Amino acid sequence: MPRPPDAEVEQRRQEVLRHVIDRGEIRIDQLTERFGVSLMTMHRDLDDLAERRLLRKLRGKVAAFPALTMETAKRFRESLNLPVKEALSEVAFAEVRAGQTVFVDDSTTLFPLVRRFRGPMVVVTNSLEEARILGERDGIEVRLLGGRYTEFDSCAGADTTAALGRMRPDVGFVSAAAIAGGRLYHPVRDYADLKVAALAASQRNVLVVDHSKFGRTATCSYGDVGAYDLVVTDDETPAGEIAAMRGLGVEVLVATVPEGT
Repeated sequence: MPRPPDAEVEQRRQEVLRHVIDRGEIRIDQLTERFGVSLMTMHRDLDDLAERRLLRKLRGKVAAFPALTMETAKRFRESLNLPVKEALSEVAFAEVRAGQTVFVDDSTTLFPLVRRFRGPMVVVTNSLEEARILGERDGIEVRLLGGRYTEFDSCAGADTTAALGRMRPDVGFVSAAAIAGGRLYHPVRDYADLKVAALAASQRNVLVVDHSKFGRTATCSYGDVGAYDLVVTDDETPAGEIAAMRGLGVEVLVATVPEGT
């Protein structure tokens, strides 16, 4: 039986981690039954997660790190598909000009892009991690949007959306949790609303999204990619999804991920 694609393996590992975090501690045989994989496959998944210090593998069971569940989940998302995110950021960075005001949302997909920023510029964000990345950079003024702090290490809600509405960025960069047939989805309404507000606030809008987000849906639908000026994705994104996006009239740039990464 052929090995599943790396993206599928990583997606399963993310779901395993979330399951462990939700329960705090669970037996390995229960995880094997829950995810329908062999015991050997589950041990490989858990060994990988333990090596990243995302959970603790014990005798016959695994456990989440106490009091670190939010940070653990964030570090896991940051580590997913890093070569792809770097390739996306290289293409997206071409949209940035010195002296601009730029909005960047809280997606970990955009962290490598933010690390490329150099002053002079103003960066507006709802992400505390992006504010930390940029906080000590010369020539970069950070405008952190306030509001309700969430488990995603960022702010969301009516206050955050209202604050963004008072800004006028030259360009806005956002990612997406799920895309299917060109339609956009997010599991949390407040974050979907913030992405819509970013479209209204920014003069040019760029969606940066890797292949793992396609062919999926989530609870909240908030429009389609036709609202964006540009979509940046990678060369593993299904051809049908790229065609659907272009059919909505948006320019799509496809980043090439170096082989062997």
